Amino acid sequence: MSPTQVIVTVLVILVIAALVAVALVAGRRRALRRRFGPEYDRVVAERDSRTAAERELRDRERRHAELTLTPLSAESRARYAAAWEELQVRFVDSPGETVGDADELLTRLIAERGYPTGDFSDQIAHLSVEHARTLTRYRDAHEIHLRNSRGEASTEELRQAVVHYRALFAELLGEEPVTPRPPEQRHPDTPHDVTNR
Repeated sequence: MSPTQVIVTVLVILVIAALVAVALVAGRRRALRRRFGPEYDRVVAERDSRTAAERELRDRERRHAELTLTPLSAESRARYAAAWEELQVRFVDSPGETVGDADELLTRLIAERGYPTGDFSDQIAHLSVEHARTLTRYRDAHEIHLRNSRGEASTEELRQAVVHYRALFAELLGEEPVTPRPPEQRHPDTPHDVTNR
């Protein structure tokens, strides 16, 4: 082989190696985007670089894999669904208290499924691996809950918080917590499902 052929061969090998590396990075990026959805964009916007954000998301996946997540028994699922239905009925008379109860009920459900519930940001990081699509709603609900505890949330915001909590609640429960009854089966004094508006 002539020196020119050796140089061309080395260059071709380097170009192929670079293309393979770019394809691997792009593939991992696509996988992270698919898995984390809007959470991917949120983390990228919060970090100094896309590389740092992707490193954090891969770290979330690693920590999530260390959790022992458990499915709910039929009894637990029924108990949580009944608690949610009761919570919605109480909303009409005491919306502020109900939002606090919704936050507590969801936290109990998160814990029973096997997720940590101590620090809110740590909780979000663990939930983001399987429930990234509802996290924005959960964050919004939690923020309204915090504003409500300071007396700063309107009734409409409280209603919206219950709607947001319900999204993650339904995902973790594995089904809608309350099956709306047809209008003719509702008792005239029973308030409408606040989360179906």
